[in-house]
Order: sequence, then C-alpha cells, then structure tokens
Amino acid sequence: MKLDKQDIAILSELQHDATLSSTTLAERVGLSQSPCWRRVNQLEEAGVIQQRVALLARKKLGLEMLVVVNVKLASHGWQSLPKFKQRVVSFPEVLQCFLVMGDIDFILLVATRTVEEYNRFVQGKLAQIPGVQSIDSRIVIEETKNTTELPLGLV
Repeated sequence: MKLDKQDIAILSELQHDATLSSTTLAERVGLSQSPCWRRVNQLEEAGVIQQRVALLARKKLGLEMLVVVNVKLASHGWQSLPKFKQRVVSFPEVLQCFLVMGDIDFILLVATRTVEEYNRFVQGKLAQIPGVQSIDSRIVIEETKNTTELPLGLV
C-alpha cells in the first residue's frame, strides 16, 4: 500500500492517541469524517494499523524489573528455532522476542515484579526449554527512551 501525506498524518495522530474519535481525527488531519474513516479502515485492512491498544504503566502495576535477556541455542537445526519460539511466546513475562544474527540467537525483553521472580522465570521456564545453551541477563536500571511510535518522517 502506497501511503500519502494524509495517511501519514492519520497514522501520526493515532500513534499519539488511538482513542481519538473519528470526528476529532478528521479535524486534525484536515479531512471530513467519512473519507478519514475510510482511510483508517483501509490502513487496518492493509495491515498498516495492526491493532489499537492501551499502553500501561509497567511500574505502577508492580512490574519493577525489566531485563534484556540474550539467549544462545545449542544448535540451529530446523526444529530448535521453531520450538524455542513456540515456547517463549507463551510466557507472559516475555514482552518482546527477537531472532537476531550474530553470536547470540534471541534477545528477549522480560518484565517481572522482583529479582527473585525473574530468577524463578529463568530457572523454571526459560532454562527448561530444550536446546538453550546460555542465558545472559542485563537488568535495566533506567529507561532513557521507550516508545512505540514509529519514525513516520522516514516513510
């Protein structure tokens, strides 16, 4: 789907606040309500807008620990990667999972309430996945930038 300036404006507004009414959104991007609503629907149907969600304050919910976890698998056979992915996506503690190139295989972003809870996660879940060779953890001490907004100026 080729995006024009109005599509980008709609996406920008929705990235800031997905709860905008169709009337307010249309006003902000300089369209009438019906054409604006049609464009939003087209962006959703094309998969450009995947879903609209509420962003929650992790620490206010008691999830104090944020850990970046590097995982290396023992082998890279046709079964080990899919099996690891299948297991790790089922863990609610895992916020993000990336398959990467280099000396490690996966980078995970994990949230728990305490260090003890993180330790139970590693020992009871992550280390129990067949094929995991090593787990290297980095506790986040400060979130300098944490956004879900994509750089639409680069599109």
